[in-house]
Amino acid sequence: MATIFNEKTVIGEPCGTGALRQPLLTAARVPGTGILLDRLSIAAGGSMPLAVPSTSIAWLQGLGGDAELRHGSGSVGLSEAHVAFLPPGMTAHIQSAGGAAFLYGEVPNAARVDPGFTQNPPQFRLADWTREPVLDSEHDARHRIYLVTPKLFGTKAVKGEMIIYPPGTAAANHHHEGAEHFMYVLRGRGTVYASEKPHPVRAGDVIYYPDRERHYLEAAKDDELVFAEFFAPAEFKTIWVNANEVCTWQPTGRDIRGRTPAREIKGHSSAEFLSPGDV
Repeated sequence: MATIFNEKTVIGEPCGTGALRQPLLTAARVPGTGILLDRLSIAAGGSMPLAVPSTSIAWLQGLGGDAELRHGSGSVGLSEAHVAFLPPGMTAHIQSAGGAAFLYGEVPNAARVDPGFTQNPPQFRLADWTREPVLDSEHDARHRIYLVTPKLFGTKAVKGEMIIYPPGTAAANHHHEGAEHFMYVLRGRGTVYASEKPHPVRAGDVIYYPDRERHYLEAAKDDELVFAEFFAPAEFKTIWVNANEVCTWQPTGRDIRGRTPAREIKGHSSAEFLSPGDV
């Protein structure tokens, strides 16, 4: 069965100066998980260290506020528009003048889900998802923006995307084979159906699905539902209960702010096993 809980139920652990780390996805909460997820909160003027194990890959997704990530080769600014890929063995510090929050995801033993990890370990990269192309669902009103992909971050260990459901929008029932899968609700309210059983969800909820569990979501009638979802590895099968409802995504030629995007992605189907080359 799916594991569903809200981040507010998880006690934060002090880390650094004026910073808390909430362990959301752990082996204790989800036995056997191969994905770890934390929420990092930094108060105004605070800072915290980061250290990625040498056999892991990790990423940061901004949730709010601005911060500076300092690492061996320099420093970069981070905001809620950014996703930073943290390579194996990286050590860094995050500091924030006004306060900030992030999701920290990690895939331990990344070689098990990325055959090229050992010979060609990925490097540090920073992506601005607000410059990525928006894709529209062919069957309904949903929108998709890729956050973490093999092309963006140079690894097939993990893939992530943001899905936007306008009020009242629902997806089709389906399941995945060959990947761990979790969602983090960024804003809004709705209902997740796991093995056809409804569960209300809201901002700050984490939803973890076992392999092959059927699921779909529906936004509240009066509220947009937005979530980030991640898969490890990046390539897997998606099986649809109704073959006529296979989700197909079409390019819009714009980013989330209506501008010409930083790159182009062609239309593709969620039934594809391999990641499209331009994703």
